[in-house]
Amino acid sequence: MAARPKSLRADAARNRDKLLVAATQVFGERGLDAPLEHIARRAGVSIGTLYAHFPTREAFFDAIFPERLTELDRIAAAALADADPWQGFAGYLEGLFALQAKDRGLNDALAQRFPLSPEVAVACHRGMQHVEQIIDRARRSGQLRADFQSADLATLIWAMSQVIRESIDVAPQAWRRCLAFFLDGLRAGAAHPISVPPLTSDNLIDALRH
Repeated sequence: MAARPKSLRADAARNRDKLLVAATQVFGERGLDAPLEHIARRAGVSIGTLYAHFPTREAFFDAIFPERLTELDRIAAAALADADPWQGFAGYLEGLFALQAKDRGLNDALAQRFPLSPEVAVACHRGMQHVEQIIDRARRSGQLRADFQSADLATLIWAMSQVIRESIDVAPQAWRRCLAFFLDGLRAGAAHPISVPPLTSDNLIDALRH
C-alpha cells in the first residue's frame, strides 16, 4: 500500500487507508471505470472525504498501481533466469496475463484503457525494458520468430486484455487457451513472412491516445 502523507492526523490517515483498501477491491472487481461513489461506500466514508484525499481518479492509480506492478519485476526476473529462453518468454506471458485475470483494474491499467498517471507510466516503462530483454533472449535462441518486436507484445496485451475482460466471469481460464494459440504462432518454426510492419512508437502513442 502506498505510504501515508506524514502530515495526516490519525483519523485522516485511517480514512485514507480505508479508501486505498476499498479502491483496490472495487477496481479489482469492476475495472478502472468503477464509480468512485462505490469506493467511498465500501470504505465507509463520504464522497467529500474521498475527494479530500484523492481529488482525481488518477490519484488513486498513482497510489495503488506502482506497487502492484512490482509483481511484474518478479515475473520478469524469473523469465530472465530461466535456462530456456523460450520457456522464460512463455512463462513471462503466462504470469503477466494471470495477473491481469485476477484483477480487472490491473487489466485495464496494463491495456492502458485510461491515461497513465506519471508514477504508473514509470513502472510500465521499467517493465518494458525487462520485456525487451526477454524477447531478445528468445529471438537469439532461434525459438521465437525473428520479426517479433516489443510493439507486437503491446498489441498482444491489448488483445488478451479484451479476452480476459469479456470472458472472466463465464470462463475464467479461457485466456489460457487463447495464449496457447498465440504462442504456437510465435514459434520460429511456424513463422512466415508478414508484409505489414510492426507499430512504431508514434503509432503506439497515437493508438493509445484514441
